[in-house]
Amino acid sequence: DPRFVRDGLKLLDELGALDQRQHLSKLGRQLARLPIDPRLARILIAGAREGAMREVLVLAAALSIQDPRERPMDQREAADAAHAPWRDRQSDFAGLLRLWDAYQEQAHQLSRRKLQAWCHRHFLSHVRMREWAEVHGQLHGLIRGMQLAQNAKPAEGIAVHRAILTGFLSNVARRDEGQEFVGPRGLKLAVHPGSGVAKKPPRWIVAAELVETRRVFART
Repeated sequence: DPRFVRDGLKLLDELGALDQRQHLSKLGRQLARLPIDPRLARILIAGAREGAMREVLVLAAALSIQDPRERPMDQREAADAAHAPWRDRQSDFAGLLRLWDAYQEQAHQLSRRKLQAWCHRHFLSHVRMREWAEVHGQLHGLIRGMQLAQNAKPAEGIAVHRAILTGFLSNVARRDEGQEFVGPRGLKLAVHPGSGVAKKPPRWIVAAELVETRRVFART
């Protein structure tokens, strides 16, 4: 469908992957070497530049899979309490990094069976957590082959979020009135209730995903 082709070209242009003649730019050729969503490839390239590759690798892998955090209808309060240690009131991306670190610590200490029990107790899908780790390993191999540098020291939060911005420019929104935000082209949206920043939303947000149900919600 020509509309999808136009949308694809528009996204590549937004990411800086095309030059003025609509040919692949130098950055575009780099993105083409990463067989993932170009937005995630873009944040990986930016992660190297920002000295935040370690953190961005974790986030790109997380955004490539279904959210491993489970929230059964009949156990919402228990699930929220189990997830609370990883919730961050300023950034859901920071919350994902906390969850990754906690899981990696347990994975190094526990047997596979005990790790499954730990995931079940904390309302996490063991299968998806394992998939997250597998995708992370695959991406790690790809960026190493491209000679993209990894940071030895933990990156500052602002560097991580600058890298994220490069991939999700069309998901930036500004708070208008109350809990309502205005995104590109006047799109009205709200922060998803499950977000750590929902109770006290900031002036500006960038979201990894916009979903439409009864209204448009910014997730992650």
